[in-house]
Amino acid sequence: MNPTDAATALPEIANAASHADMSMLGLFLMADWVVKSVMIALVLASVICWAIIVEKSLLLGRLGREVRKLVGAAAPGGQAAPQAPQGEGLAARVLRAGTREWRDGREEGESRFEYRHRMEHAMRHALSGELRKVEPGLPFLATTGAVAPFIGLFGTVWGIMNSFANIAQSNDTSLAVVAPGIAEALFATAIGLVAAIPAVMAYNRLLVRLGRLRQDGQAAAADLASGLSRRPPSRVAAHASHAAAE
Repeated sequence: MNPTDAATALPEIANAASHADMSMLGLFLMADWVVKSVMIALVLASVICWAIIVEKSLLLGRLGREVRKLVGAAAPGGQAAPQAPQGEGLAARVLRAGTREWRDGREEGESRFEYRHRMEHAMRHALSGELRKVEPGLPFLATTGAVAPFIGLFGTVWGIMNSFANIAQSNDTSLAVVAPGIAEALFATAIGLVAAIPAVMAYNRLLVRLGRLRQDGQAAAADLASGLSRRPPSRVAAHASHAAAE
C-alpha cells in the first residue's frame, strides 16, 4: 500500500471504529473466533452452574425438612415407634435402618454399648447414602469458580494480541481505533467473572448447608440409637410373653 492509499484508508478505519457496536452482542460478533469460543464456553458453564444451584437448593430444602423430622423423632417426647415407618424419605429410611437392627435384638455376649453402636452405624449409613445425592454437581461448581476467570483472561489476552496486530497494521493509536478491540477482549474476562463468582458463592453455601444437615442427622441418629437400646426388642418381648403363657 502506498502512502496515498494509506492516508485515504486511515480515515475510513477510524470512522468504522468510531461507529462500532459496543453492545454485548456487538462485542461478541466483532470478536475473534478464539475469543468467541471462550465466551460461548463460559456462558454454557454459567448456565450449567445455575441449573446445578437451583437443583441442589431444592434438594437441600427437601432433605432439611426430612432431617428436622428425624430430629423430632429423636427428641425426648418423640422417640421412634417400634413399627418401621413407611415412605422413601430420608427420615423413613434412617428410622427403618435403626428399627431393623433394634428388632434383631442384642446378640449373645453383645454389650448394650455395642448394640447401640450397631444401630447408630446402620442409621448413619442410611443417612450418608441420602446426603450423598447432593454431592454430584458440586465439583463442577468448584471447578468453574476456580478456572473460569483464567479462561476469560486467556480470551482477553488473545483479543488484545489481535487488537495490537490491527493497530500495527493501521498505524493509528487513537482511542476510536483501540477501544473496540480492547473492549471485546475485556468482555471475555467479564463473562468469566460472571460465571465464577456465583459458582464460588453457591459452592460454599451448599457445602455449609450439607455439613450442617450431616451433623444434625448424625446427632439425631445417636440419640435414636441411645433411646432404642434402652427398650427391649419386639422379638425378645414376644418370646417373653410366649414363655409366660406356657
